[in-house]
Amino acid sequence: MIRHGVTAWNRDRRFQGQTDIVLDEEGLAQALRTGRRLADWPLAAVYTSDLARARQTAEPIAAAHGLPLLVDERLRERRFGCFEGLTHDEIRLEQAGSWQRWQAREPDFAPPGGGESLRAFHARVESVMRDLARRHAGHTVVAVTHGGVLDCVFRVATGLALEAPRGHELLNASLNRIAWDGLAFSLLAWGDVAHLGGTDDAG
Repeated sequence: MIRHGVTAWNRDRRFQGQTDIVLDEEGLAQALRTGRRLADWPLAAVYTSDLARARQTAEPIAAAHGLPLLVDERLRERRFGCFEGLTHDEIRLEQAGSWQRWQAREPDFAPPGGGESLRAFHARVESVMRDLARRHAGHTVVAVTHGGVLDCVFRVATGLALEAPRGHELLNASLNRIAWDGLAFSLLAWGDVAHLGGTDDAG
């Protein structure tokens, strides 16, 4: 599972959600480095969210293996409703009540304006994880996705509760390896950005 490369909104700490933001110059460089890192890995398939920042990150990986890019909308970021386009500080000042519920990680809280609850989002992520694992049993596949999705992936693989604070990093263009034994997921490696060298992977 790979997070997309960095975008201008990542740098501003602006909620992207399902707003279709493209990679910035550094994000495009991260995508190329990620493709080179995985060039010799035995990949059976490359999946991506349909959002541009994920597709742009996935393209060099698929190209290096001569594989088609398989799009699955379930790999999209969480819908953040009226939070999308705003910075953390703006939400904290303008929507204090909603921000407090967000910070408390209430599983059934959905941001106003069509947002997705954490519980529904987690169920969506676990569903696509299980589908891909069963479809490609015994093989290695890549799925390029988003920070919120990776948070759910970590929780599925480790059993960390939805309400528990996040202590794991969600780094741009990071490799996050998950195993499937036919019954359950487990964590193999997390937040691997060795291929990025001195690039700025914050955000």
